[in-house]
Parts: sequence; structure tokens; C-alpha cells
Amino acid sequence: MKRIVMISTGGTIACVPSENGLKPELSARELLNLIEGDYEDIECVDLFSMDSSNIQPEEWITIAEAVKEKVDSCDGIVITHGTDTMAYTASMLSFMLAGITVPVVVTGAQHPAVYPSSDGRRNLENAIIAARELAGGVYICFGNSLMLGCRAVKTRTTSLNAFESINYPPIGTVSNGRLHALYTPTLPESFSFSTDIEPRVALIKLVPGMSTKLIECCIDCDIKGVVVEAFGLGGMHSIRRNHLEAIRHLMDHGLPVILTSQCLYEQSTPDIYEVSRPLKELGIISAGDMTTEAAITKLMWVLGRTSDMEKVRELMQKNLVGELTAMN
Repeated sequence: MKRIVMISTGGTIACVPSENGLKPELSARELLNLIEGDYEDIECVDLFSMDSSNIQPEEWITIAEAVKEKVDSCDGIVITHGTDTMAYTASMLSFMLAGITVPVVVTGAQHPAVYPSSDGRRNLENAIIAARELAGGVYICFGNSLMLGCRAVKTRTTSLNAFESINYPPIGTVSNGRLHALYTPTLPESFSFSTDIEPRVALIKLVPGMSTKLIECCIDCDIKGVVVEAFGLGGMHSIRRNHLEAIRHLMDHGLPVILTSQCLYEQSTPDIYEVSRPLKELGIISAGDMTTEAAITKLMWVLGRTSDMEKVRELMQKNLVGELTAMN
């Protein structure tokens, strides 16, 4: 029997009703006791009981360190987590735990596991199966689907199939107690653990008519890097409100700027249209087909290593853990 460790962090799956609404309180062992079968052999670790809206870089470091502590004594790890920031956590863990030799499977629920109709019990059962069968890496298991952690995005607020694998094949499915593999990712061959991250990263989503001052204010807000969600392939205003000049202003002050798209699928690039071509000349860094969650967490991780603009560019445009399709 493979040795599995379950790490609980809270989230809807662990919630119980309270006077002020749902509150995460159930421990890892209490969650296991809600599902059918004998799971006494699973080691339980209770890190914290938090709504995932409160999960931040400090918690990512705590989770990564807890995984690192157990990796040599187990064959797989399950992390229960709230859904709202699950994609961010899974993406960041993918970089912090690059090349991990055991599967780390993140799961949760749309409805508390104590509810009779909850999806949480099934998700937890499936995650345990995945943790026993998958190769090393960080994954999300949700709604019978398995996704690479740095490619998953929460696309629905209440539906049970809340997550999708974006610009990347699903890793597999779990049904009737069995894992059905669909795709084997190519991941780093050696384990490289690091919790050095720079959390002072901003995300700016452009809207028609946005003032350039909203972009330029990053300079005075102690921000160290910016991800810009532009229109379509990477367009932004160049007349009346010149976003291009605002981006230039950021980069002149040493802030790396990552260009991604508001579109969920396919890549961003400044190469196609005249309106965005100046961005390439400015030296903006394309996120390619990374998810926004992956672009943000990767930038935090990269800035934890270097502030040199060219080294940031090199690392951001290099596929490290499956987050990025090779760029031309």
C-alpha cells in the first residue's frame, strides 16, 4: 500500500455552518472519516483552517515547506484547499516544488463535505486515487478531472466542474475508483525546492478608457513587477490615453511588465497588429499561452531569484514546469 499524506488548509470542503455563514473547521482526519473506505493508514497534517480568499504568499510558503518535510517519507500528497485561490496555489507550488518526485494533488469542493449532496467527498476520494497513481508533479483534481496545477483555472463559481485545463491537455479522469490517464506531462527531472518569492506583483486588467495613471501608479506603490491583461492578442490604447507610454514609464523605472490576454484560451503576442507592435520594441515580456494565475505566480517566483530585466525575460519565456508552450 502506498503511503499517502493528507494536508488540510481549510476551504469549503472543510466548512460547517455557523451563525455568520460557512466556516472551515474540519480537520484532515474528520474529512477522511466522511468518505467510505479505510483510510487509517493516511497520515494527516492540519496546517490551518482558512477560507482560500485569505490564502496569500505566506501560506504558500507554509504549504510548500510542509510538502518538503514529507516528500521523502511518502508516495503521494493530497492537499485540501478552497476553490477560490486554488489555481494560484497550485501554480505557485508547481514552481516552488519543481521536479518533485511524488504527486501533489490539490482538491476541494463547491459544497461542504458534511452536506449530503456535497462534491467534496468524491473529490477527496478521487484525489487520493490520483496521489497513489500519478507521477511526480503538482496537480488539481476536481469534478472527476485531473489537470496540471499550473494550467488549471477556476471558470465557474458554483458548478461542480469548476476547473478547466487551459491550453493544455487534461492529465486524466477518475471514475469508478480508477484513474484513466490521458496525457503524461514532461516535467523537470530533478527536485528543486525554493520558497524565495517576491509577492509585490500587480495585475492590471485594461478596460476601454482606462487612465494611464492607473498603470503608472505602480511605480509609487512599491510594486516590483506587473502583469497586464491586454485586449485580444495583446492590444492596448495608443491614442488619447496612451497605455504604451505608460508601460514604457514602468519599464524605464526597472519594472518588468508581462503581457497576457483577457482571453482565456490561446496565446498573447504583440507581434501581429500594428497597435501592439511598439510593445515588442519596448521590450515587454509576452506570457505566451500561460494562464494569468501562472503568469502572476511565476513572476513572483522569478523575482525571488533576480531583478535583472534580461534574466527575468529569459526565465519568464522559458517553460519550467509545463506552464508555457514553447515560444517562437
